[in-house]
Amino acid sequence: MALKPLTYDDPLYQLLRDGNVKEFNRRKAQGEKSDLTSCDLRYVDLRGLDAADIDFSNSYFRSADLRGVDFSKARLEGASINGARISGALFPAELSSAEITLSVDHGMRMRY
Repeated sequence: MALKPLTYDDPLYQLLRDGNVKEFNRRKAQGEKSDLTSCDLRYVDLRGLDAADIDFSNSYFRSADLRGVDFSKARLEGASINGARISGALFPAELSSAEITLSVDHGMRMRY
């Protein structure tokens, strides 16, 4: 049985879904926490996101705009970035370029 991405009533998640990355970053910087595992972030523009220390495990980023996002200190295991725009994005060192390419091109879940 395939897992479907979850959506939450979490206020910080809703900020991302609504494209309000600046407010998300502001509230995160103030110490507000959010569970973003297994989230549906398809088609969301996440440019400018402060992704440090966020657990995006098993989340879906299909066709999301991830350009320039620094995911180097985020957790992306099991996430899928099929069709996402990733120019200038920085991924965790543990993720190989082949793993990232397979996820972008074929929707494979990233593992490391």
